[in-house]
Order: sequence, then structure tokens, then C-alpha cells
Amino acid sequence: TPTLYHYALFSDNVLAASVVVNSTIVNAKDPSKHVFHLVTDKLNFGAMNMWFLSNPPGKATIHVENVDEFRWLNSSYCPVLRQLESAAMREYYFKAEHPTTLSSGASNLKYRNPKYLSMLNHLRFYLPQVYPKLEKILFLDDDIVVQKDLTGLWDVDLHGKVNGAVETCGESFHRFDKYLNFSNPHIARKFDPNACGWAYGMNMFDLKEWKKRDITGIYHKWQNLNEERLLWKLGTLPPGLITFYGLTHPLDKSWHVLGLGYNPSIDRSEIENAAVVHYNGNMKPWLELAMTKYRGYWSKYIKYNHPYLRQCKLNE
Repeated sequence: TPTLYHYALFSDNVLAASVVVNSTIVNAKDPSKHVFHLVTDKLNFGAMNMWFLSNPPGKATIHVENVDEFRWLNSSYCPVLRQLESAAMREYYFKAEHPTTLSSGASNLKYRNPKYLSMLNHLRFYLPQVYPKLEKILFLDDDIVVQKDLTGLWDVDLHGKVNGAVETCGESFHRFDKYLNFSNPHIARKFDPNACGWAYGMNMFDLKEWKKRDITGIYHKWQNLNEERLLWKLGTLPPGLITFYGLTHPLDKSWHVLGLGYNPSIDRSEIENAAVVHYNGNMKPWLELAMTKYRGYWSKYIKYNHPYLRQCKLNE
């Protein structure tokens, strides 16, 4: 068991980040052993820093950094940055006349979401570069809520794998062929279309194994091959599935329950037994379109008595 438990959280949303940190600490058996490594962008750095200075997380430690200060993260090292900076990519995202039909318009709209253009979203592929001294880190998305002590995750034997994650495939659902283009020979040659997908949002990464297997190098190779977006469209899950293929250890499903941002029919007992619940989907708990019946699991970790939050008129 480690002496300290380290978390990585990459977010530009102060309120969401505060809930992740607060919910983790409230449910931790010994908060003094928990260390949060929060990375945001220069636009939100001041606000994020001030929030945690004026609302320190009790005995836990929090360290806020600005991704724009990471000098090593540049387009000569990092293919996705080079691609994001390219004119073709910009045009792909922002050209209004791009969609020809309504349905393609709707699916393209999803990719107009600026998160796909944010380097914060891709930073998960650079964990050992960001935290060279750490051996293990728990990666958390900012749309999750922690409901139990998570320290048991550090004791899970990953059996030499790099990524501990909850699998997401049912009978025919969320398998590799949903995320990757199997008509492309690069993909068809290397991967099983029926391989089970897994979730980003709560992942235990073994950074020693990561370095040994040069995970970031594997990611770079595939991201370069996808220059024309022929292997997968966008986002971080498809390259994640590729990069950690055969290197992912399935965690017990109760560690991470998904779908609170889109699925109205999750079993209540499943939610209440979960160590982490995840509002993946569009109905984020901080938005008006959130599902009312799920909002309370998130909002109970907001400091409503805070003067800033009173001005926000968030519904308790």
C-alpha cells in the first residue's frame, strides 16, 4: 500500500473539479494521504487556484498547474497538437456548411464541442511526462462523483497491465467495432472487432509499466496514422482503446457506474453501491438539462453556503 494516494484531474470547470475533490475527501478514510494533481488551462488557472486556496480540501493536498506552461507539450513532440493546429482540422470543426443532411449535421455537431480541441482532453496520454516521479496514479474525469473510499484501487493486482478500467460491453454493445473503422486495413489487421470497450473516467494507471512499454510512443504512432481521421473520427476513447489494447485489466463494475448523463433507467441500487458514478453523456449535473433524479448524487458535494455559489443560483 502506498504512503500517498495520487489523483490526476484535468479540467477547465471549477465547479465540477470542486465536486470531484470534495466527494473524494468526504468519503476518504484518511484524507491526509490523498494528493490531487489538477491541471487546467491558462484561462481558468487563476480561478481554479483561488477556489482551492479559499476552499482548501481539509487535510488532503491539492496542486494546480497550467497546461499552457508545459513547454515539452508542443506540436513537434505531440501529433494531436500538430493536427489540432492544422488548417484542415480547424476547417473540419468550424465549417458551418460542412453537414449536407440533418442527421450528419447532428452527428457533426457533437464534434463541434470545444473539448475535442482542448489539449487538456489529450493530456491523459502523457501521465508519466506530467508526473515523472509517480508509480501509480488514479485518473478521474471531472463529470464523476466519488461515493466511497477509493484506496482499495491501489491494492488491485493489475497483473502486469497498464490500465485498470471498468469494461462497458454488453451483448453487442460498446465493442471495438463501434469506435474504430474496421474497413481500414491498419485497424482490421491489428484488432478484434468484438474486443470489449472500457471506460475512461476512473482509471488506475501503472506508470512504471507505462514507461516500460512506451505507451505514449504507441499512442503517437496511432495518432500519426490517423492524420486524415480514417481510423477513428475524434475524441480520446478510440485512441485509448487502441493504445491500451491487451494492456487493460478489467475492474469490478461496482467501482465505476456510467451513464448518468444520458441513461434514465439505471438501477438505483447500482448507483448507490457504486464507488464512482459518472455523468458521461450530454446531461451534465451542472446543466439545466440534467436528469433531476440523478442530480442529488452530485449536488450534495457542493458547498452551497459559499458566497460565490449563492450568486450562481444553483438549485439545491
